[in-house]
Amino acid sequence: MKVLFLIQGWEVAASRYRVLQYLPYLESKGVKTTVSLYPRSLKENFHFFNELPRYDIVFLQRRRFNQPRLGLLRKRAKKIVYDLDDAVMYRNSKANDPISSTRRKRFVQMIKNCDFVIAGNEFLKSEVFPFNPKVEVIPTAIDQERYHLKTYSSRKKEVTLGWIGDHGSIHYLEKMRPLFERIGKKYPRVELKIVCDTFFDCDSMKVIKKNWNSEEEVVDLQGFDIGLMPLVDDPWSWGKCGLKIIQYQGVGVPVVCTPVGINRDLVEDNINGYYARTPEEWEGKLSLLIETPALRERMGREGRRRVLENYTIQSCAPRFFSILDRMAKGG
Repeated sequence: MKVLFLIQGWEVAASRYRVLQYLPYLESKGVKTTVSLYPRSLKENFHFFNELPRYDIVFLQRRRFNQPRLGLLRKRAKKIVYDLDDAVMYRNSKANDPISSTRRKRFVQMIKNCDFVIAGNEFLKSEVFPFNPKVEVIPTAIDQERYHLKTYSSRKKEVTLGWIGDHGSIHYLEKMRPLFERIGKKYPRVELKIVCDTFFDCDSMKVIKKNWNSEEEVVDLQGFDIGLMPLVDDPWSWGKCGLKIIQYQGVGVPVVCTPVGINRDLVEDNINGYYARTPEEWEGKLSLLIETPALRERMGREGRRRVLENYTIQSCAPRFFSILDRMAKGG
């Protein structure tokens, strides 16, 4: 079986966690994999479409093809598998109106021309199903061989609130600056660590700014004491697949999150983290975790236990291969 994977970028989280980390397993099962960025120039497009018939499957991650390129893709590719982990049929949370007829049309056209769709959560599956019933949920997963349990130290003086993500999502965190100012005045030993490529400052709380890199990603996560995932309640957020929470929990960090979309599946309130809807709830839940190290450890260990049951490549990789195998055999 020969599969061509088109990804958004070698360092893009979705590419790494939904495609690249699966390649060793797929290759161990006899799959011959080729990975490429999406073609941009005329020369790259010519090469891409010319080479398509060589592969049994072309695997597309998130991006949609416009006509007439979509028609040519359908004509040249033997099988098309499409993977999405964002609500690409809606505008993002910064937009005044999430509804976009253009985005919806492109999404529907793409879905109808695919042989199979892999969705990152149940909401995305529900968006796909009316237009293509050949859809299955595979959650974003971590490698349990890489994500080790953090060390819980009672001698650590600071309590580190942590957030990891890309610049497209940091606006969710920046909206919480008034909360961080209040927490900083209340607890001088609390700090905020942001792992990203874009940052902001607080007047009353120390902010540690760390540029993300793959080699130090897990170590950075292990340095968090409390993981944060604020969102807004809109269709774009419903489509998110909760990688931040899965990463936090993967190393045993308790989570405080907005109970929206998949966050409600990953976090059970008062068991492996807390829900927080209002500024008052955020302050209260964070204060409780800041003041209680034993509670942080208990919730962190419970979160890790649950992630290891359902959100690892060790459990998801066989399902990934099964889909490709069925498609290559004409399923």
